[in-house]
Amino acid sequence: MKHQTLTPFPAGFLWGASTSAYQVEGGWNSDGKGPSVIDNAHFSDKIADFTVTSDHYHRFKDDVALFAELGLKTYRFSIAWSRLYPEGEGELNVQGAAFYHRLIDELVRHDIEPLVTLYHFDLPWTLEEKGGWTNPATIAAFERFSRTAFELYGDRVKYWLTINEQNMMILKGEILGTLPPGTSDPEKTLYQQNHNMMLAQAKVIIACHEMLPDAQIGPAPNISCVYAASSRPEDVLAANNFTSIRNWLYLDLACFGRYNAVAWRFMEEKGIAPTIAEEDMSLLRQGKPDFIAFNYYASATVGADIQSETEGRQRHDQQLAGIDSTVYVGTNNPHLKKNQFNWYIDPVGFRITAREIYDRYHLPLIVTENGLGAFDELTAENKIYDDYRIDYLQQHIQQLQLAIGDGVDLIGYCPWSAIDLVSTHQGISKRYGFIYVNRDEHDLKDLARLKKKSFVWYQQVIRSNGQHLDSKVDY
Repeated sequence: MKHQTLTPFPAGFLWGASTSAYQVEGGWNSDGKGPSVIDNAHFSDKIADFTVTSDHYHRFKDDVALFAELGLKTYRFSIAWSRLYPEGEGELNVQGAAFYHRLIDELVRHDIEPLVTLYHFDLPWTLEEKGGWTNPATIAAFERFSRTAFELYGDRVKYWLTINEQNMMILKGEILGTLPPGTSDPEKTLYQQNHNMMLAQAKVIIACHEMLPDAQIGPAPNISCVYAASSRPEDVLAANNFTSIRNWLYLDLACFGRYNAVAWRFMEEKGIAPTIAEEDMSLLRQGKPDFIAFNYYASATVGADIQSETEGRQRHDQQLAGIDSTVYVGTNNPHLKKNQFNWYIDPVGFRITAREIYDRYHLPLIVTENGLGAFDELTAENKIYDDYRIDYLQQHIQQLQLAIGDGVDLIGYCPWSAIDLVSTHQGISKRYGFIYVNRDEHDLKDLARLKKKSFVWYQQVIRSNGQHLDSKVDY
């Protein structure tokens, strides 16, 4: 569809940026905070650890001042569960709770809308030792933690996110710490965890609506449109399979209160369907979100079983765990470019993804992650010329505007990330932020904050409400 005139971004559009607690705060054991699964994860041995990260915990006032200078209308961040409850349950850590009071107050003082994620990968370690999300007791612990957050901060926080990228925790459980290595029957365990997370999410949505009737709450999965590798019917069917398993399984449960039919049959066929109590589905139907947040980085391309394909078709390196080749095989997409980390760059796929979500659920959408990781270089003049990031974001924002013209109700855009932080698998060297943090993997240096060229560019975008995307800026 081509539009004769562009539909402008709506008045009051929430231009923002995102982070997560474990990747930006540091202060991993400060003021009584307990360890999380991230703190004890095996991958932190090889990259910058998560003990200091960007030291936002001690520098948040300066950071928020920079966010205000950038012009952010909203800031998406997460609350570290183990900062409020060091063991996931028990007594509230008053000092940990006070940190988020100070952070939220500082945001409000600068007229920045807090957008709060309740759970971003960092399950308290004590709960993990008791079985983590496999243990139904974690459901009650998460509800209590969330109710505490609503009670403490609900007078200033209007927008809440439940669980970040739940689908990635299930599809990549061993990588993200959801699934301990060596777990017997790992796929069945993961899909039981998924069911338990869904019950926890429903309880938290219900609690939010009861406690904060003027607030809004929604899930935040990673959603990507899925292309068939060719027009061959078997490839189209594989793409349909993958879309259901990767995307709609999670959002159908959240929005419709039922399992996606294709995803459920997939689980039944493989003997990995979760055990469901009689009252579970009734609970899921009650926990209806007010909006959908989604993270988008790239599309996916899949085909049928590679053994039946013609020569030249290759497994795509981003294929996800937990799905065998009788269901789909990831393939390369020759029509797309890749970034330094071998991720596809697909702005048009962003538009397609937004349209598919909105067409299916008819709920307002907000983008909570989208961005380009790169090896940024600091010049001798303390400048960072990240024109490649500007180009990436420019193209994706253009496609978002076209999606609005297509009829998508889009209320905000929060690229990843507001400031450099420790990437889960590539450390601090893989930078996403508009603000440079002066440190490397194992040398903290002075942790100084420096504005990148993209900072000045995004400042212009926000001031113009998306009217001026020109990459020519005075830097």
